[in-house]
Amino acid sequence: MNHSTSINDAIWSQFGASLDMLENAITMCPEEHWDTTLNFWYTSYHCIFWTDYYLTTEPSKFVPPKPFTFSEFDPTGKKPDQTYNKREILDYLKHCRKKANQLITGLTAEKLNERWVNDYKNFSLLEILIYNLRHIQHHSAQLNLLLRQTMNNAPAWVSQAKKIT
Repeated sequence: MNHSTSINDAIWSQFGASLDMLENAITMCPEEHWDTTLNFWYTSYHCIFWTDYYLTTEPSKFVPPKPFTFSEFDPTGKKPDQTYNKREILDYLKHCRKKANQLITGLTAEKLNERWVNDYKNFSLLEILIYNLRHIQHHSAQLNLLLRQTMNNAPAWVSQAKKIT
């Protein structure tokens, strides 16, 4: 078990654990439930897209990696033009894990107080990280509930982040 010795370690341990829980739910989802009216794929994508966005310290410069688009910014709630497969979603999650780890391990007291500002939010970097973690946990819980309802199984709780590979 990892014993945190700094604020950065503690933030990463818990933020990374939330990503691990999301990854575990995505991985456990059977293919036959991925692209159905349950919206498992879309909930996974939505969560990861916003994770990526909220990890961008200058939100106006955010660009999602290919093949993903800015569809989540559509004010009408229109879904992406394509269904992303599990491998694409897990690759995007891996991208976010690296981005989060780099951001969090490089934090200083000054950086934690820098502002994260878009048209709707004006948070400190610390607050947007906590907000982001809560968003990940919210959707991980939704996915776990879907798994429990459809296959009577769901991933276990993750107390601390796994090692980055």
